[in-house]
Amino acid sequence: MEKRLLGRSGLRVSRMALGTMTWGGDTDAEEAASQLVAFVDAGGTLVDTADIYGEGESERVLGSLLGDLVPREDVVLATKAVARRTEGPFGGGASRGALLSALDGSLKRLGTDHIDLWQLHAWDECVPLAETLSALEYAVTSGKVRYVGVSNYAGWQLATAATGAPAAAPLVSTQVEYSLLERGVDREVVPAATHHGIGLLPWAPLGRGVLTGKYRTGTPADSRGANSAYAGYVEHHRTDRAARIVQAVATAADGLGTSPLAVALAWVRDRPGVVAPVVGARDTGQLTGSLAAEDITLPPAIRSALDDVSAIEVGYPERWPR
Repeated sequence: MEKRLLGRSGLRVSRMALGTMTWGGDTDAEEAASQLVAFVDAGGTLVDTADIYGEGESERVLGSLLGDLVPREDVVLATKAVARRTEGPFGGGASRGALLSALDGSLKRLGTDHIDLWQLHAWDECVPLAETLSALEYAVTSGKVRYVGVSNYAGWQLATAATGAPAAAPLVSTQVEYSLLERGVDREVVPAATHHGIGLLPWAPLGRGVLTGKYRTGTPADSRGANSAYAGYVEHHRTDRAARIVQAVATAADGLGTSPLAVALAWVRDRPGVVAPVVGARDTGQLTGSLAAEDITLPPAIRSALDDVSAIEVGYPERWPR
């Protein structure tokens, strides 16, 4: 798998990341092990989790697999903090105390002495940004964290944090929802990230599963859309606009002799500023389908057609002057 630098840092990662949101829940330890081995065998290095996934079970499962199954040094280990884990005073948020408490918890669950990429899961308007950034600086200078990033930040939030970040702990990444069905970040987040040298890590690059085409004629019984816990998550992208985009992706896939999944993933992977889409999978078979996208490069004509069918309105002040 091709490797890319993460933002303006020297951290080199695979151009696809393995997401582990369902590990310890819908994905048991045995299946997680199979996915991790398949990913690393394909040349993947960046594995993403969060302290809130499965109430910490995702980190525990991942940590149990590092060392014996896959060497720790073969993985770029990424996790997140900020989301509320407990009701205690340090159980969530972006205060210095909460972040450093979360960091210690993640290190323990992951069974490691350092995290390669530690990300703020969300903006916290209740905490002074300087306090949050000081916690990131301590995490890096203490050796517990190697690089830091953010997730789900608006454009102005990303630019503000990047500008205020200390030299010892510059932001190198931002993780945002980005796909042919969700291009809102093209307005301000992508330009801000490009300007500040911050790499994009798209989550839900397959439009929450809709871009695979599985929902074109209904809702498969074994899909997330049929699961009451995830139905709303999927329905968000089941619109008339989405149907037109999915049809275009399917047409492109037919012409290239590949899957809609591979086309959708290749499109977002090669967007300006993108370093590595974060791909989660119910099982190893699904992950293998995503890994197949590594061999796909979209011809300019197809990329242009997909750009056009998925285009969003961008006006003042993002596009000025006209």
